[in-house]
Amino acid sequence: MVSKLVEEHTLKEYQCDRYGFMRPIMLMNELQGLAGKHADMLGAGRDVCFTKGIAWVVTHMFIDIIDMPRAKEKLIYSTWPSVSGAVRSERDFEIRDEKGNLKIRAISQWVLLDLNTRRPARISDYFPEWTGLPERIWEREFNKCEDFIPTKSHVMACRFDDIDVNQHINNAVYAVWATESVGFEYRNKHTLKGMEIYFEHEINPNTPTIRIEVMMDGDITRHKIMTEELEHAKVVCYWK
Repeated sequence: MVSKLVEEHTLKEYQCDRYGFMRPIMLMNELQGLAGKHADMLGAGRDVCFTKGIAWVVTHMFIDIIDMPRAKEKLIYSTWPSVSGAVRSERDFEIRDEKGNLKIRAISQWVLLDLNTRRPARISDYFPEWTGLPERIWEREFNKCEDFIPTKSHVMACRFDDIDVNQHINNAVYAVWATESVGFEYRNKHTLKGMEIYFEHEINPNTPTIRIEVMMDGDITRHKIMTEELEHAKVVCYWK
């Protein structure tokens, strides 16, 4: 029987923004780190996958921020695989404070990818005992993100430190590009309350610049992560 991974972390000041709230990239890194660690514990982590010529690839990440954690808070992180299909597996996350109050909930969808064919692989062919827990922290469908017409563009540079050990731009960086593309004044007056990330294509680490196409509509902003004419991801941000 699969069990949850539960860890306690104290939020450090260097992980926070100017107002003492957790930075979006730190939140994404924490969730990715938990997912990777738990996959290792379940015998389906990065190193095992590499020997089999496969890899877990995230296709969707939905995050609901009830109360953004603050510097020096003690936080209880939990994650577990939930729904599992032939080639896709879903993973849930929750972050609570030391009193048990829910701060953040998130759900994600992952595909097992054959690195040779670049096509989805059947999970049962490689991990026949892979299963999930019936518990869900958030009931959402992983539908396709609706298209939109952007009203402005923002250009970001791909930095050396954006490249991870898998030799592509780390997924957490997409959250930075989206939240920075709204502009300094908007960020200074708004607090991030939620995010939906729809991943489509990896970004080559040798790509010098990224273009973010943005549509701003009050407390909702929509973003396309682009290189030339290729769309790599869509991001929807919810603000207060």
